[in-house]
Amino acid sequence: MPTMVGMGDYVYEYHGDWARLPDGQSFQTPSAVAVDSRDRVYVFQRQGPPILVFDRDGYLRESWPRRPGELEDAHFVYVSPDDHLFLTDRDSHQVLKYTTDGKLVMALGKRYQAALQAPFNHPADVGVAPNGDLYIADGYGNSSVHRFSSDGVYISSFGSPGTGPGQFMVPHGVRVSNDGRVFVTDRENNRVQVFDSRGEFLTQWTGLYRPAGIHIDAAQNVYVTDHIPRFSVLNLEGELLARGRTFEIGHNIYSDSRGDLYAVDVQLSRVQKFVKVS
Repeated sequence: MPTMVGMGDYVYEYHGDWARLPDGQSFQTPSAVAVDSRDRVYVFQRQGPPILVFDRDGYLRESWPRRPGELEDAHFVYVSPDDHLFLTDRDSHQVLKYTTDGKLVMALGKRYQAALQAPFNHPADVGVAPNGDLYIADGYGNSSVHRFSSDGVYISSFGSPGTGPGQFMVPHGVRVSNDGRVFVTDRENNRVQVFDSRGEFLTQWTGLYRPAGIHIDAAQNVYVTDHIPRFSVLNLEGELLARGRTFEIGHNIYSDSRGDLYAVDVQLSRVQKFVKVS
C-alpha cells in the first residue's frame, strides 16, 4: 500500500526514493531542490557534481562539473520565473546566478569575505519579486534580509538579531508573493515573518518548530517545512490548509507544474517526492 500524507485538497503519495540514479552513483549531501518551467528538477549538493538535473520521473539527465571558485558549499537553490538559477554558496559568502545550462551570469558578494549585518555572512536563500528585485536571507552569520535590483545593485537591508518583530535568529528561507510581500522562515524563533516590499514588518505565523524551507506555488499557496518533521500548506494570509509528514527533515520544498512536491533531507542524502492525488 502506498503511504499517503496530507488532507483535503492537498493529499500526496509519498515516494521516499524518487530519484533513479545510475548504478554506482549516489547523492553526495544534497542540500536543496528546485524546479524550472519545464519541470526539470535541480538538486544542489555539497560534494560531487554541484548540480544534478533530473526529469520529473526521476531520471538523471545531466550534471554540472565542479569548478574551482564556484559552488563550494551548497545551501539553497531558487529558479526564477525566467528560468535562471540562484544558488547560495553559503560558506563562500556569495550568491551566484546561472542559466539552466550552467553558465554563470552574475555573482553577488565578495568571495571568502564576510560582512557584519551587510551582504554577506553565510547567506541562506534567495527569492525573486515580481519586479525582478532579489531578496536574500543572510541567515547564518547575519540576521538580515538584503534587497538587490535584478541586475545586482544593492538597495537596502532589514532585520537585526533578536526575537522581536522584524528581528531574526537564522533567517533561513525567503520567498516573495505576487503582491510583493516577503515571507521569511525565522528558524530559531519558530515562526514565519511577513514584510512589505520595503522590509516593514506586517505579521508573523507561529505554530511551527524550526521552520526551514518555504515555497510559494503558481496558485500562491505557501508551503513550509519544519523539524517536526512535516510540511504545512497555508494561504497568503497564514490560514492553515493542510499538513503532512515528511518523515525526514525537509531542508527545503518545491513544487512542479502538476502540484507534486519535492523535499531534500540533508542528513540521509535523499530527495523525496510527494505526488499529488487530490
